[in-house]
Amino acid sequence: MNSELVSNVRNLPLAERIELIDLLWESIPEQGCEPPTTPEQAEELDRRLEAHRRSPGDTVSRGVD
Repeated sequence: MNSELVSNVRNLPLAERIELIDLLWESIPEQGCEPPTTPEQAEELDRRLEAHRRSPGDTVSRGVD
């Protein structure tokens, strides 16, 4: 990895580093790579799906940002 790039990024203000991390993370699926689901995430998805199946009317619609 380019050490000058890393140094420059480390010198950014915290808010800008966080924004950069978010932009980089969001770009990963765009490159055709999906990060694997953790066991904890899989359990939460299963829990939510089961809750929805038990009571499909208990949903709250949220707009996508």
